Amino acid sequence: MLELTLQLAVILFFVALVAGFIDSIAGGGGLLTIPALMWAGLPPAAALGTNKLQACGGSFFASLYFVRKGMVDLRSIKLSLICAFIGASIGTILVQMIDAKLLEVVLPFLILAIGCYFLFSKKISEQDRQQVLTPSVFAFTAALGVGLYDGFFGPGTGSFFALAFVSLAGFGLAKATAHAKLLNFATNIASLIFFLIGGQVAVVLGLIMLVGQAIGATLGSRLVVTKGVKIIKPLVVVMSLGMSGKLLWSQYM
Repeated sequence: MLELTLQLAVILFFVALVAGFIDSIAGGGGLLTIPALMWAGLPPAAALGTNKLQACGGSFFASLYFVRKGMVDLRSIKLSLICAFIGASIGTILVQMIDAKLLEVVLPFLILAIGCYFLFSKKISEQDRQQVLTPSVFAFTAALGVGLYDGFFGPGTGSFFALAFVSLAGFGLAKATAHAKLLNFATNIASLIFFLIGGQVAVVLGLIMLVGQAIGATLGSRLVVTKGVKIIKPLVVVMSLGMSGKLLWSQYM
């Protein structure tokens, strides 16, 4: 059982704060929080469950800020929220029955491809473009699919959602980031429910980190509103490279 000292609580609070700041802009905050939770002494399953609890704080407060700023049309993405939630629920169940080895091999290269897309694509801008999919089709394909991925595996979910909104829904980058965060909140809640049922959440520690996440996410979401593509694009590229490197290191080193 993890012994939660004041020093450990303070360290993990600030780790969550930094992760929440990064996650609200580009995704990838779990690169910091999950290793930190395992360093603190939590077994892998409990680290993942506790990470989902604290991530709910960051994604909720970032989403709330974006909604208040009028960057999210809740009515138009209601179906996407439901599909993302359902997808994450299915993924969380599937991961307990299916070997994820193939996904582990492919994933670093998928995330690297996202970073390259954001780095080189001329479509990345603040301006909305022609949508490729209608909101309903987007919900049953992109939202459901990325939600399932988040429940099944997880790393880079925010980047996958943002990419889908930019390339398929025709959103500008800041708008895509705002909508991605809302869908990510839905998938976090779905996964958290199953981790709680399985008793894999260190609730007190998760709540302490949730406060840090909330502060960091609020600060980060303000930068999304004020700086837009100038801050989002480079940070997405950096976090994509970081996630790819971390996953490759875990597999081959």
